[in-house]
Amino acid sequence: MNDLSPDMIATLGAAAKDAAGVLATATSAEKTDALNAAADAVWDARADIIAANEKDMAFGREKGLSAAMLDRLMLDEDRIKGIVEGLRNVASQDDPIGAVTEEWTQPTGLHIKRVRTPIGVIGVIYESRPNVTADAGALCLKSGNAVILRGGSESFHSSGAIHTCLQIGLRAAGLPEASIQLIPTRDRAAVTELLQATDYVDVIVPRGGKGLVGLVQREARVPVFAHLEGICHIYVDGSADLAKTRDVVMNAKTRRTGICGSAECLLIDQAFWDQHGDVLVRDLLDAGVEVRADGAAHIEGTTQAEPGDFGHEFLDMILATKIVDGLDAAIAHIRTYGSNHTDAIMAEDDAVADRFFRQLDSAILMRNASTQFADGGEFGMGAEIGIATGKLHARGPVGAVQLTSFKYLVTGDGTIRS
Repeated sequence: MNDLSPDMIATLGAAAKDAAGVLATATSAEKTDALNAAADAVWDARADIIAANEKDMAFGREKGLSAAMLDRLMLDEDRIKGIVEGLRNVASQDDPIGAVTEEWTQPTGLHIKRVRTPIGVIGVIYESRPNVTADAGALCLKSGNAVILRGGSESFHSSGAIHTCLQIGLRAAGLPEASIQLIPTRDRAAVTELLQATDYVDVIVPRGGKGLVGLVQREARVPVFAHLEGICHIYVDGSADLAKTRDVVMNAKTRRTGICGSAECLLIDQAFWDQHGDVLVRDLLDAGVEVRADGAAHIEGTTQAEPGDFGHEFLDMILATKIVDGLDAAIAHIRTYGSNHTDAIMAEDDAVADRFFRQLDSAILMRNASTQFADGGEFGMGAEIGIATGKLHARGPVGAVQLTSFKYLVTGDGTIRS
């Protein structure tokens, strides 16, 4: 690990800015070739990546990371295969740069086109999950942006090994290696330097917990795509199908507890409870989930919920649970405690589901589906940098298209304004 030198971020930033100028005019074929070559390199280096990851896992255990956080960090051959598939999926997508999103002719004779263009240089700050190194690098390259990556201290070795493969891909396609750079230090001062690098960086994308995002929002002088906590709710309406609901609730909580799409709060309509009893809570308890329950949901085996359990991102086998009196109460609860990330409803009543969709303003709203689908890959984007919970520019899964800006191309024929 290197200490942060006084000019490290400036050097990386200047190189990224130069690379961004090249990428703005890079061909679709060049970018596709780079990503496919990187995918080949990742698979060829899988043993080295796993060895690097073992160092990170040891570091994480010494640091006292929870089982869920260690799961986020861990790489095996199957997960590396997923990284390879993600790189190939992004490579195969249409190039967003130069796409005409709108076109019209004014009465003056001016012909106007709005076309997608790269943002420039993107800084990505992320925690734990080393696969973000590949996802972020691929999506920024596909969208014609240079990127400076700052991975978490826990994934230092894994991210470095994956980054090496990305650079192999860039060299194979004849693109600048500075197109995808990784800050080579665990020094936290690098984060502050990157957040204030207004001469070089056009936007920051944070991907991590509340502490990281809060730090970024407090200290950034560069614009930020906010990615807040995944305080994901499932509301089970009285009209919900029992079999579907049991499957979805279990998957949403237990498939992978350490990802931002994991359900953190279960709201059960009193009408559903009256009809089906405590079956959902029993399912969760049987699966080893610690259920922190309020009111009638506080049955034998559960823990009494404290006020702080609602609106909390556990990222663990813990779920806050509450009985509510219908849809209005559920909506009020989600508005109070949610993070505008992903919220789901289990309902067979179309009118109830429609009102849930209309009255909540989360970035992702789902019906009769697990919140674990809150993922750019599952949305057909190949990969994602994160789930943006703000309301400007990018919202929801941030893929290649969301990492573009636009410009207007205006054509006249000696046209003058009267």
